Amino acid sequence: MKTLIIAEKPDMGRNIAAAIDPKAKNHRTYLEGDQYIITWAIGHLIGLAEPDAYDDKYKKWNINDLPIIPDAFKLVPNRKTIDQLKLIGELAKRSDLLINSCDAGREGQHIFSLIQRHLKLKQPVKRLWISDLTPETIRKGFAELRDGVEFENLTKAAKARSEADWLVGMNGSRAFTTKHNVLLSVGRVQTPVLALIYDRQKQIEAFSSLKYFELEGHFNQQNVNYKGMWQGDRMTDKAKADALAAKVKGKPARIASYEVKDTKEYPNKLYDLTLLQREANGRYGFSAKKTLDTAQSLYEKHKVISYPRTNSNYVTEQNIPEMHKALSALQGTDYDALVKGANRNLVHVGNKAICNPSKVEDHHAIMPTHRKANGLNPDEKKLYDMIVRRFLSQFYPAAEYKMHTVLTEVEGETFKTTVKQLLSIGWKMIYADQQKEKKSTSKGNAKEEEEDEEIEVDEPFSIEPNVPVTCTDAIVKEKDTQPPKAFTEGTLLKAMESAGKQIEDEELRDAMKQSGLGTPATRAATIERLKQVGYVEMQGKKIVITLKGRTAIELIRGAGVELLTSPEMTGQWERRLNEIARGTASDEQFMNKVKQFAAKIVDQVRLQSRAAKTSFESEEQPRSAGAKGRKGSARTKTASSGSSGSSRAVKTSEAAAGDGGSVAAKKAPRTRNAATTAQPASSDAGPAIIAACPRIGCGGSLFMGRKGYGCSNYREGCKFVIWKQSFGRSLTDAQVKALVEKGKTSKLKLALEDGTPAEGRIVLRSIDTGELAVEVD
Repeated sequence: MKTLIIAEKPDMGRNIAAAIDPKAKNHRTYLEGDQYIITWAIGHLIGLAEPDAYDDKYKKWNINDLPIIPDAFKLVPNRKTIDQLKLIGELAKRSDLLINSCDAGREGQHIFSLIQRHLKLKQPVKRLWISDLTPETIRKGFAELRDGVEFENLTKAAKARSEADWLVGMNGSRAFTTKHNVLLSVGRVQTPVLALIYDRQKQIEAFSSLKYFELEGHFNQQNVNYKGMWQGDRMTDKAKADALAAKVKGKPARIASYEVKDTKEYPNKLYDLTLLQREANGRYGFSAKKTLDTAQSLYEKHKVISYPRTNSNYVTEQNIPEMHKALSALQGTDYDALVKGANRNLVHVGNKAICNPSKVEDHHAIMPTHRKANGLNPDEKKLYDMIVRRFLSQFYPAAEYKMHTVLTEVEGETFKTTVKQLLSIGWKMIYADQQKEKKSTSKGNAKEEEEDEEIEVDEPFSIEPNVPVTCTDAIVKEKDTQPPKAFTEGTLLKAMESAGKQIEDEELRDAMKQSGLGTPATRAATIERLKQVGYVEMQGKKIVITLKGRTAIELIRGAGVELLTSPEMTGQWERRLNEIARGTASDEQFMNKVKQFAAKIVDQVRLQSRAAKTSFESEEQPRSAGAKGRKGSARTKTASSGSSGSSRAVKTSEAAAGDGGSVAAKKAPRTRNAATTAQPASSDAGPAIIAACPRIGCGGSLFMGRKGYGCSNYREGCKFVIWKQSFGRSLTDAQVKALVEKGKTSKLKLALEDGTPAEGRIVLRSIDTGELAVEVD
């Protein structure tokens, strides 16, 4: 009898074989040597059964059949990978010991546990628990195999997480869907993420811009010219600002304070998956899913980067020699010059900015491997370049600056100057051949204003504290406070990662420190799911919530189960699951609480009034004159139901229910095609009328669609449409009403067609087509 090693993925299995049994014969789906048989799970081979596996009545969705709470959860093989599951069963018959070599974490433990339970494997189990796949680490891990019984509590926690997600997702989705006749997907992770987007959109819409004025002083001391910003309360009165400018202009000044200090900027942290996704979105516009798929290709197909689905920005002591080998492997490549400038002594086990084993859970940070990168497609090259440059920067010293802070006093008024003088470029030379990186869009307005006052220079800067100064000019700058920015996929990933920070309960915050909403491996899928069910749509890089998404959050909160929309529930779950994994809490008690919550969701939804169809969707709208050549269609997923509340959609499959790998939507209910994305709503309940169509003789009404405001007489040939995204603005109903009735909006901050910022009014140029123009003040 032999020992059967079950890895999580093929690549992991082959790495293990190469490290402990290099002569093992390759049988394509497994490798076999004298002592070991090595195979793999290909991710989740088994999942939780859908409701109709418990009772045929669940094939139809009926709110009266809810809640669905199985006494014992049934397991079903994934039909796509059932052959691999059968193979594991056959190989197990020739084995007297199993080694669980799935990922070192809760989900890796769950994958092995499902296989073990479904196949009823009775062999004793050992556990390989390692955080990377270097040969040294693998061999060390096999020398220190742990008993499988040590991980029974972790298995319980993983099982509880999966079943709890199923209960909330299945019951929540079915309850809201059957009550409101529209496919409404609910989940422990996706729903609070949607709530983040909803709340941000509400903040943007409620924002009222405030005009304010800044005073910039221009100063001269001998041959040195510099600028400073007036220090005082924000000025909203232009007359006051003008008076201050007149007061100081041309007047003698003095240096009230001058401080100089040396500062250093160290290299940015190595990439984890979420950080890589965020930066790839900001730099190249990659979606989270595209970055994940591209990184997975670099890892599995090309083998030029380490395991990408990691939540760590650090490495362990064992990885340091690997980093040095990877550096050597980059010699002779496009990065040869940067390798020659690298200082190997900077990467060592004592450098806690790089090597911090306490912050490495399942896998270390993403890094290049020893393999040469050949045959990469353009997107793979871009992502690989990001990873390599971030890696190389660790071998370079800090960038050094001299910070000059000057307070200049003139006529009793104080102006502040901050000059950042570059002394040594250090690691930033890695990026010297690229365009200057854009400032993070996640910075707050206060931070942006602070940085506006900071001037970065390469040449020496110096002021004499005791030499007189002259205020040569004073310029009043008119500015507007800015609304919060709409989420991009990059900024949403950051918000998901740090969602626990908004929780007041300290214990719950701690429970979410390492996870946030979702995991690095599931966050991209969560964002994609929100798109697929019609909750959000992309407008360029911006994520915009749809009418359906808005209504979903309002219904959930209105039902009295607002906990579903809050990261707090995930925090509560993570705290309890951590306690279950440590053996200090009962998984049975946890599941009982979840069952009660699932039942509460159903009870609360039953009390709701059914929402009007127009609360969820906007249907056909007319094409504008400039849209004739466009192709494509908008699809709105809806479910129709009879008086019993059962949906015909259930004849296909389960709706997108839970998160974290429970049950996904296999087929949506039947949908209706729309001619374009700018068609107005049409429903028995009657959509909201924005204004009368201004086209002479038309007599139609304007309605808001997914991307524009169109006329109800589009079928009769009316071409009038106003696109929601115009001149850098997302037009509101009130602004469209003003355009139609008054011919122009109020004064707005705009962006012209070439991207130039401007201030003016949007005007209705054509009442026949809805074409707009800008009237600049």
